[in-house]
Amino acid sequence: MAGFWGKRKREQEAARAAQDADLARRAEQALVSADERIRTAGDELAFAEAELGASFTADLRAALDSVTTHLREAFQLHQLNHDEIPDTAEELRTRNARIAQLCDWAEDLLDEKTGALAEAVARVRRAPEARAQVRASAEMLSARVPQASAIIERLSSRYAESAVHQISSSASEAEQLIAFALHGADVAERRRSARQHEEADLALQTATEAVRRAEAILVAVEDFEIEALRAESTLAQVVADSRADLVAARNAPRTPAVTTAAGALQQTLSSLAPAGTANDPFAELSRLRAANTDLDEAIAHAHYRAQNPLPSVAQVQHALDDADRQLGVARGLIAGHRGWIGADARTRLAEAERLRIDIPAMIEPEQSREEALAASRRVAQLAAEALQLAQRDIDSARPQDQGWGGGGWGGGRRGGGGDIASGILGGLVIGSILDGIFD
Repeated sequence: MAGFWGKRKREQEAARAAQDADLARRAEQALVSADERIRTAGDELAFAEAELGASFTADLRAALDSVTTHLREAFQLHQLNHDEIPDTAEELRTRNARIAQLCDWAEDLLDEKTGALAEAVARVRRAPEARAQVRASAEMLSARVPQASAIIERLSSRYAESAVHQISSSASEAEQLIAFALHGADVAERRRSARQHEEADLALQTATEAVRRAEAILVAVEDFEIEALRAESTLAQVVADSRADLVAARNAPRTPAVTTAAGALQQTLSSLAPAGTANDPFAELSRLRAANTDLDEAIAHAHYRAQNPLPSVAQVQHALDDADRQLGVARGLIAGHRGWIGADARTRLAEAERLRIDIPAMIEPEQSREEALAASRRVAQLAAEALQLAQRDIDSARPQDQGWGGGGWGGGRRGGGGDIASGILGGLVIGSILDGIFD
């Protein structure tokens, strides 16, 4: 057996030594790789500064300074691993792990910053092409402005001012954005000529965004005409549906809600702009849909109420009286046998009593009377469950086939007398007092 454990220990030590050797190799490789990455990043920084200037490369320079400082720590740790002072395996392991960590962090940071710089360099190099694209797009959009103005004028004569308000100034807004884009392209070109690359890049980005927004505005004007025609068509369909709903409402149960909703829908229909006049199909459609929906809901509720009449106050009170009787029985049984009643029965009783508190305030308002009836029935159900669980606990704890003499008074608390007394006394006497009664 000793030989077995000795062999196993040697195998574990060999495996740990192999892991340490692998970590040491990884730390050395990481150190070399990170050092090379710093040198490469330095070259990239020099080229970028020469092309773009110091402001564009500030982040990379700060990152390069930081990783250079931390890599000195990694070199120092590697030197400690190879000096003349003997090191323990744990010391070598800790240093190599730290070296690998520092090198990995350095490469990740440099990758992030050089990647961002590469994107900036690419934007600067594409700047002439981007400026040409901005100017071409601006010229194309300028040709579409007269068409947009014509559409707005045509829609303004057909629809109410409220309908076309959102596009009434779209043509002038597009013209302003196009002019701003052209100005931005000119500023970007002048700043690039002055080697102010950061300002040139910002001006070109704003010019590009202005072109994008101008195009979106013009497209919205063209789409608006189609959407207005669709709204008109839908409005005609909803008007027909609403008139049919008003006819159906005459056969629905005549509740106050149905009468009110039908009157509101009729008033909405009457307020629609006459045919041939300028109207706002979007606003009219929204109002009509809302009134139509209200009538549908009122009719549905009226039919439901006709099939499910609202319980009377007397019905709810009867259910509440029944719940109170159930609660009274459950309270009495649990109070008389507290020492035997477990958590389930007590929890049901507590929940029933909690629900019972809010029921009286729910009886008079008609809108909550159904809820009051359901709550009363729930209280009765919980009380019945509490009673059933309490009886189960009592039957489980009551001694079987033993009277007061069963087991004898001398039998101590294990006898029937002890069990019965503990059930009667419940939590009022415990510990030494209960023991003293049966001593």
